[in-house]
Amino acid sequence: MAGTAEMTDETFEEHRGLLFAVAYRMLGTAADSEDAVQDAWLRWSSADRSDVRDPRGYLVRITTNIALDRLRSARAQRETYVGPWLPEPMLTSPDVADDTELAESVSMALLVVLETLSPLERAVFVLKEAFGYPYAEIAAALDRSEASVRQLGTRARRHVAARRPRFAAEAAERRAATDRFLDAVVGGDVNRLMEVLAPDVTLWTDGGGKVRAAVRPILGAEKVARFIGAVAAAPYAGVDPADMRMRRTDVNGAPGLVIEGPDRTISAVTVEFDEEGRVHAIHMVANPDKLGAVAEGRELAVERP
Repeated sequence: MAGTAEMTDETFEEHRGLLFAVAYRMLGTAADSEDAVQDAWLRWSSADRSDVRDPRGYLVRITTNIALDRLRSARAQRETYVGPWLPEPMLTSPDVADDTELAESVSMALLVVLETLSPLERAVFVLKEAFGYPYAEIAAALDRSEASVRQLGTRARRHVAARRPRFAAEAAERRAATDRFLDAVVGGDVNRLMEVLAPDVTLWTDGGGKVRAAVRPILGAEKVARFIGAVAAAPYAGVDPADMRMRRTDVNGAPGLVIEGPDRTISAVTVEFDEEGRVHAIHMVANPDKLGAVAEGRELAVERP
């Protein structure tokens, strides 16, 4: 019996990173994803696995369906959320940014777009586009016909493509553009900041009603620069600017900025660029409930099956 239990543990742990990666793309928060993985473990450990020929596929199926149930419940809560709801940021290793497809699959901007899909569309999109599962396996995992899953996938891809323009810039170009933006922010130079912002830039700030944040997206370079300048020049979340430290690190597959106080993480910032290398979208997460993974230095394992 002990040997069987050990094998059960080893098999699950072998795939834990993959399961978390699936759940995170489905749910957008580290805490919910960890809970989904834990639920998957409970089902795995108590299930009759005598007929399981593909443990990885079996575990992905369990985790996907648990995440689906959690996502359906979360939708109602997110409708009453104070201000824009943004995914929980997570650190990623620098080499993730060098792989365009992997970086895109966990980018803050894509996760925001995935929030606009139905739960089933999101599940199909994640399994197909991020992990490369064939439609037949996805259909079996979701207990749907392959034809219906293909329709869901087509609809999801069109929806994402319409709301998520992609510009074929090399990782080095994206990093250089990010550095220009971060230099302007860290230096508190509003004029320099204006130079790197696209005229139609949009800033989303997620404070969750717990810290000061805009309850609606801020549109336009001048307004965005003014908001960032104001945040950098005055106490924020109870921390004086002189006590803040701005740390550059990779967040969700791209170079980002983590702002820290003496005893806690204050916010995490990611940016997106247009075809001319100007910032056209900024996502700033300041809700303390969503900064745990970044504060702990937890790194998202970005992998394929």
